Amino acid sequence: MTYILYGDAGSGSGPVEMALAEIGAPVELRAVPFASGAQLTAEYRRINPMGRIPTLILPDGTVVTESLAILLTLVDRHPEAGLLPAPPDAGRARALRWMTLAATEGYPHVTRADFPERFSADPAHATAIRERAREMYRDLWRLIEAEAGLAGTPDAPFLLGARFSVADLYLAMLSRWLGGADWLPGECPKLTVLGQAVMARPAVAPVWARHWPG
Repeated sequence: MTYILYGDAGSGSGPVEMALAEIGAPVELRAVPFASGAQLTAEYRRINPMGRIPTLILPDGTVVTESLAILLTLVDRHPEAGLLPAPPDAGRARALRWMTLAATEGYPHVTRADFPERFSADPAHATAIRERAREMYRDLWRLIEAEAGLAGTPDAPFLLGARFSVADLYLAMLSRWLGGADWLPGECPKLTVLGQAVMARPAVAPVWARHWPG
């Protein structure tokens, strides 16, 4: 029962690969180098018409796109892994709240920062669009730091305190985008503790090192 994961280092495929590692599921990794625009080629768009990464192919051939949808699909397919509390545990709702916010608010800012020319017909606007997107992205993580109820302590480092969940994988990696590795420790110490705890997990550590070497 092998999955196929299309992605690139440091991209949204990272949390998916980490979740598969936590599950212990076999996966075939297929590189889609973002820097060369491989996600926009006609060949890849036949798999994912949006031209985005990641894309996960389930063992039965079903195509799943959008990182949040992929992670929740894995949660449902592998309940034995305990990647989210089961309903009606309130922790499940809490994890879904912050994962959804990170996905729906965060990704558009990243797209604007990476491709500012798409958002104005005037090339002179590109720098301002990029910088504003970066600042709005940082504001999002400042809000999560302040409002998500993170304890930020070694004994309760995760979103759900001492309990690890797939939300931690998602928040740990997405918060590092747009230079978060540089500014996050000073401004979001609780998210920094969360990320450190995620990186220390035995199944996750080698995957994290491939996505964020050094």
